[in-house]
Amino acid sequence: QVQLEESGGGLVQTGGSLTLVCAASGSIISSDTMGWYRQVPEKQRELVAIVTSGFIPIYAASAEGRFTISRDYRKKTVTLQMNSLKPEDTGVYYCNAKKSTATYWGQGTQVTVSS
Repeated sequence: QVQLEESGGGLVQTGGSLTLVCAASGSIISSDTMGWYRQVPEKQRELVAIVTSGFIPIYAASAEGRFTISRDYRKKTVTLQMNSLKPEDTGVYYCNAKKSTATYWGQGTQVTVSS
């Protein structure tokens, strides 16, 4: 069983920065994909950034160039550094861990970017 806990959300001004940290507990291994997704009201949860089992970062187009995802495999954390934030980045950010047979989600952390 895997538990994911997010932290680092908050309220920032346009152009500001936030760092989201997901701490995993349980049977997370390096071959598991971990990353971040965002959800806003009336919209489906969308990928923001992930690190695959091949250590390749994948970003949503809206995040490319502004966000950086990194993973500490031994600490079992994944960090999303968010820079140059825009109001459209607002949403609940969920940590995700994907195994070959199961997917796990954190409870989410709110990110609000004021105009």
